[in-house]
Amino acid sequence: MSYRHSLSFIAMCFGFVTIAAAQSFPERPIRLIVAAAPGGANDTLGRMYAKHMSESLKQNVIIDNRPGGGGALAAAIVAKAPTDGYTLLYPTTSVVINLSLNPNVNYTLKELAPITQVASFPIAICVHPSVPAKTVPELVAYAKKRGGVNYGSSGTGSTNHLTGVLFAKLANIPNIHIPFKGAGPMMTAFLGGEIEMGITTAFSAVQHVNSGKIRAIAVSTLKPLEILPSVPTMASYYPGFNTDLWHGFFTSAGTPAPLISILHKELVKAFNAPDVGKALKGGGAQLIASSPSEFAAVVASDYQKYAELVKISGAKAD
Repeated sequence: MSYRHSLSFIAMCFGFVTIAAAQSFPERPIRLIVAAAPGGANDTLGRMYAKHMSESLKQNVIIDNRPGGGGALAAAIVAKAPTDGYTLLYPTTSVVINLSLNPNVNYTLKELAPITQVASFPIAICVHPSVPAKTVPELVAYAKKRGGVNYGSSGTGSTNHLTGVLFAKLANIPNIHIPFKGAGPMMTAFLGGEIEMGITTAFSAVQHVNSGKIRAIAVSTLKPLEILPSVPTMASYYPGFNTDLWHGFFTSAGTPAPLISILHKELVKAFNAPDVGKALKGGGAQLIASSPSEFAAVVASDYQKYAELVKISGAKAD
């Protein structure tokens, strides 16, 4: 048998093995690593997905909470796991931002295979009522006159922080970032007038916007939001402006396509369960059920975008 024929024979055998593995998948419990501590919103959603997948696949999907490092600890485990579809990762956008924020993380994007993006949490740029600006151009003029505005976010390197960096870059204003340890402490300080501008998820902002305690001047999405319908998009002032906090699922790179296809099908099935959709919408999410290739494109685009913003900001992991 020639060398070329030998390679063809080996490839054919591998294909048969892969198909057989897919037909019997899963034969044992699946491990779903959630990049969050038990009890939070991400953990609750992860457990919902696990429940529905377990029922559909007739096999346990076991939650493994691995908080820390903005999802870096969880991502490293999945990156180094066997490529057999039995180890899944449920992180947020931070899994991409980490790569620029912390050069010491123990994983790369090449080691993670995107399965599906399930949600997008849009971001709102808001000001305290003491700030006279009611539109983005007015806020830019106000900032330039005063040498910048101070703004709060949920933490250094968060999508909220980097949304502010992108705004400052495009508007050419020297905004002053004040990081907080979470969205809750930031909002408390913001409502108390300790900071002039707050950048947070639209869902976290909407009740305070509706009560008049803060003023939303723009949202970070390409299209207006249902929960803030009268608030313009940043893209209407700066074309292409688009940032969000997404949720999605990955497995180890190198996992055979038939297995990824099964996982994608099961995750989308769970995504379409009424309780999952209700929980996501209740948290202010825009619902998405992307294909692996669509999610891979989002991941690649966000890596480039946030790498540039991290560099501009000079931010480092805490």
